[in-house]
Amino acid sequence: MTARRARVRIPVVGRYITPLGEEFASVEALSGIVLLLTAAAALVWANSPWSPSYTSFWGYDLTVGRGRLSITESLGGWVNDAFMVLFFFVVGLEIKRELVAGELRDPARARLPVAAALGGMVVPALIFFAWNPTGPSSRGWGIPMATDIAFALGVLAVLGPRVPRGLKLFLLTLAIVDDIGAIVVIAIFYSEGIAIPWLAGALAAVAAIVVLRRLGPDHPIVYVAPGFLVWLCVLESGVHATIAGVVLGLLTPISSRRGRPVLDQIEHRLHPWTSFGIVPLFALANAGVALSAGTLDAAASSSITWGVVTGLVLGKIVGVVGVTTVGSRLRLGRLPEGVGFRQVLGLGALTGIGFTVSLFIAELSFGGASLSEAKIGILGASILAAAIGTATLVLHAPRRAARAAPP
Repeated sequence: MTARRARVRIPVVGRYITPLGEEFASVEALSGIVLLLTAAAALVWANSPWSPSYTSFWGYDLTVGRGRLSITESLGGWVNDAFMVLFFFVVGLEIKRELVAGELRDPARARLPVAAALGGMVVPALIFFAWNPTGPSSRGWGIPMATDIAFALGVLAVLGPRVPRGLKLFLLTLAIVDDIGAIVVIAIFYSEGIAIPWLAGALAAVAAIVVLRRLGPDHPIVYVAPGFLVWLCVLESGVHATIAGVVLGLLTPISSRRGRPVLDQIEHRLHPWTSFGIVPLFALANAGVALSAGTLDAAASSSITWGVVTGLVLGKIVGVVGVTTVGSRLRLGRLPEGVGFRQVLGLGALTGIGFTVSLFIAELSFGGASLSEAKIGILGASILAAAIGTATLVLHAPRRAARAAPP
């Protein structure tokens, strides 16, 4: 990290912060507010007198192309299968950066947050399985594994100096691994009926991009056509289309070409669209769930809802805090300076804020009443996790400040 351009990259939405937190507060907090507002708008719309229009609007079929070359998806499907590809493309860019030039490049520094992230994925999934060991409901085990890093970092931004900078860096590294885990889960467990010819076409398009990179053209427009072909082939292959975005992000060169930082340039252009456009649009299309008395009663007695809630709230705390504590005592790695057990406890709670990716996996897992129960669980767990994490960090802040004060 250079003095000229010192900054810490945030995975998931392609945003970045300065170590001093100014850009973090302005970008992360603002985008988190936009996301929160659109989610609230979706809930209001789905529970208003115009609620039928919510379902009919996002369920409206839109066809692009003609004849055998056409693709028909609902408007909600276009958001999830096409627009969210850009979201995951930025995820791929961030993963590439961190693997090549970031925190994950140094195994010694990455070991503890990587282990904590794995604990925060495995334990919630096991808790969900305890509620839903068999049958169609067990398909949702991936839902509580995810963390909405935008909301979690937004909370830390609001808390400001109450939170040590080392805790923010720990969360960022943990979040990168959480992203990788979510991508692997979606690619392997939420893809159906693999069509080998289409998958072969996707691999051929990827190979064409690799060849183009070796030939030297570095302008992004050169890669639009083969990139679109990768997306189309992956979509038709049965592997979820968003994986195409991750692959394309990983293929993007991190070094400069002819004096032009290719990855930085692409990310700079895309990050406002993903942060303030695509992700809020996804929330508007997917967060709307009817909160009638009957729906809430069904959710209160649903093993899916309780699996999501306990997985996100309890599972994340046990997984992240437990593995971090054991790992530090076994000298797997060291906690950042100024970070103690209570800060890790607050951080573990905040990782239970599952929203964007949790909703995404819920859409892949369920339909009908089961989907509503999963969404209610995600919303309820996210609010509870945010409250527990914030309260823990705020209550600990005065004591930390007092110990830091000079005698």
